[in-house]
Amino acid sequence: MKKYFLCLLCLFLLSNAAAQINSAIDTSAFTAPSNVKFNYKQLIIPTTLIGYGLIGLNDKGLKKLNLDIKNQLMEDGHKRLGLDDFFQYTPSLSVYALNNLGIEGKHNLKDRSVILATSLVLVATSVTAMKKITGIERPNGANNDAFPSGHTALAFAGAEFLYQEYKDESIWYGVSGYAIATSTGFLRMYNNKHWFTDVVAGAGFGILSTKTAYWLSPYLNKHIFPSMTGKSTAFFMPIYNGKQLSAAFAMTF
Repeated sequence: MKKYFLCLLCLFLLSNAAAQINSAIDTSAFTAPSNVKFNYKQLIIPTTLIGYGLIGLNDKGLKKLNLDIKNQLMEDGHKRLGLDDFFQYTPSLSVYALNNLGIEGKHNLKDRSVILATSLVLVATSVTAMKKITGIERPNGANNDAFPSGHTALAFAGAEFLYQEYKDESIWYGVSGYAIATSTGFLRMYNNKHWFTDVVAGAGFGILSTKTAYWLSPYLNKHIFPSMTGKSTAFFMPIYNGKQLSAAFAMTF
């Protein structure tokens, strides 16, 4: 039974990741770095994930599924794995690492930093607001800010960021980012920090935040950061613990 629930979890999140990637390829969201087109089809996956999580707040069947998954994960006992604290940052930081290795993404350093910063602000705002509104108790009883999972939201926001920047180079960058994000969500449950619905909704909020950041980027670059040129250099390190958002950021232009 334990294997059944683990397979169910991995299949659910990975299938949604694959659908997200295929949807983005088919709809061709980007015509150029400065001309991002809105396409409502890209809302289907993240809103479905968020909707599932919201329904699970009161649905008896989904609550039972949450409890069953928790019991299966906890039945043998295990030590906490802290990899989720690292994995949540890995996809977004990979974009900067790849650029440093000479593998250029879709946007220049300044533009992608603005996109990432916008995404992080949206993640922090939406996740923090939902935690306060819903007040769901964590599986370990530590507090009442379980829904949605901030670690998972940040990881999936980074995975979508990595995918959008490198989808023209290779689809495998996006696949690897989503695999890490999925692992983050699984570890949040394995460490008894979140329910399944928390993780699913977190994935939706993360993906939606980054997509929104890309849609907003032309406006921000034109009206908020018009004086910065594509030759700028920057260092950006997001720091997000599930409750608060902070960052170390330096730029020269």
